[in-house]
Amino acid sequence: MASVYLGITGDIIHPGIINIINEGAKYGELIVGLLTDSAIAPHKRLPYLSYEQRKVVVENIKGVSRIVPQQEWSYVPNLLKYKPDYIIHGDDWVTGPLSKIRDDVYAVMQELGGKVIEVPYTKGINSSALAEQQKAIGTTPEVRLKTLRRLLAAKPIVRILEVHDGLSGLIAEHVSVCKDGEFHTFDGMWSSSLTDSTSKGKPDIEAVDLTTRLQGVTDILECTTKPIIYDGDTGGLAEHFVYTVRTLERNGISAIIIEDKMGLKKNSLFGTDVKQHLAPIEDFSLKISMGKQAQVTKDFMIIARLESLIAGGTVAEALERAYAYVKAGADGIMIHSKDKSGEDVKEFCLAFRGEYSHVPLILVPTTYNQFTEAEFQQWGANIIIYANHMLRAAYPAMVDVAKSILENGRSLEADPLCMPIKQILELIPGTK
Repeated sequence: MASVYLGITGDIIHPGIINIINEGAKYGELIVGLLTDSAIAPHKRLPYLSYEQRKVVVENIKGVSRIVPQQEWSYVPNLLKYKPDYIIHGDDWVTGPLSKIRDDVYAVMQELGGKVIEVPYTKGINSSALAEQQKAIGTTPEVRLKTLRRLLAAKPIVRILEVHDGLSGLIAEHVSVCKDGEFHTFDGMWSSSLTDSTSKGKPDIEAVDLTTRLQGVTDILECTTKPIIYDGDTGGLAEHFVYTVRTLERNGISAIIIEDKMGLKKNSLFGTDVKQHLAPIEDFSLKISMGKQAQVTKDFMIIARLESLIAGGTVAEALERAYAYVKAGADGIMIHSKDKSGEDVKEFCLAFRGEYSHVPLILVPTTYNQFTEAEFQQWGANIIIYANHMLRAAYPAMVDVAKSILENGRSLEADPLCMPIKQILELIPGTK
C-alpha cells in the first residue's frame, strides 16, 4: 500500500483537519507527523495540550494509520526518514510564512519520486481565530502551572516580560512581531515586587504581605493564560515560606524566585552593605528544602537568586552557593549582577554549565542589555527576564502627557501621545 504523510500540530481539531485526513487516507496508509512541543514553540505559541495528550486524540481519528513525532518545524527530515509516496497539505501554504517550507517539500518529494497533494483550504475555518477564541476562554491553574516546565523542555530560550497589573498582563499575552517569517512573542510573565510596589507608590522593602501582593497577581491571572514567575524577595522565614509555596502553587503560579539575603529587604541597586546581609548557605538551603517538601505538585519551581556578585563577591563564591542550592532542591538558579560588561555573569554561566547541564539558568540582563538572547543561549541560559521595562516605559509617557496638558491648558496636544479610547477598550476581553 502507498504511504501518505501529513504533518499537524493536533491542538485544535476542526473540520478542515478532518477533511484533509479523510482525503489523505484515500491515497494509502496515512502517517501523521505530530509536531512536538520543541518543533512548535520557536515558531508559534506552545500548544495547550501536551504531545502525549494530542497523540491520544489524533490516533483515535478515523483514517489515521499511525503517528510519528515530527521533531522539527520543517517536514524534510521526516520525509527523508519515512520516504512516503505522497505528502498532503492544505493550499494555504502557497503564500505566507510556510511558502519556503513548501518549496523544500516539493524539492525533496521530487528527489524521492513522490507527489505533493494540495487540498483546498476549508472555507469558514480560521485556525488563528479558533486559537484566539480558545485563549479567550482562559485556562486553569493546573494547566498554567505546568506550562513553564513545558516551555523549558521545548525552547532554547524562554522569554519573560515584567507585568504589574491586568493591562500590562494583556500586553504580554498578546503582543507579537513577525521577524524572518516567524512570530515572536513573550512566553510568560514576571510578577516583580519592585514594579508592583512602585505602581502602588510604595517602597520596595518587602513590607507587603502575600495577600496584598496576590490581589494584583489575581488581576493578571484573570485576564491572561501564560505562565507567571513570582518575585518572592527573600521568601521570608522558612516556616512562612512553605505556606507561600502552597498558596502560589494552588493559584497556578509556575515558579517563585527567592534571593539569598536576610533581614529587611533593600533593593540590590542601592544596597552598599549587601554582603553582610547575605544569608548563610545552610539557612537558605534549608528554606529551599522546606519549600520543596511543602509543594504538592512536581511542576511548581523554586528558583534560587544569587546576590553574591551584587555584594562584591567572586564568581567562585557565587558558584559555591549555586551548587549548594541545587543540592538542596532548587529547580533553577538566577544569577544577578550590576556589572555592565556582563563578563562575571558569562563566567558564572559557563562554569555552572560544566557542573550542571540541565538545571535552568535565569538571567535578568537589565544592566548588561547589549547582549542578545542568542548570545545568552550560548552561555547556557534558559530564561531571560525583562524585569521592569513595562513600568519604566509607562511612567515617562504619563509624565509627558501630564506636562502637555499643563503647558497648553487643554488636552489636544496630548492626543498624539495617547491611544484612542476605542483601542484601549478593544484590549479588554468582552468589551466588544
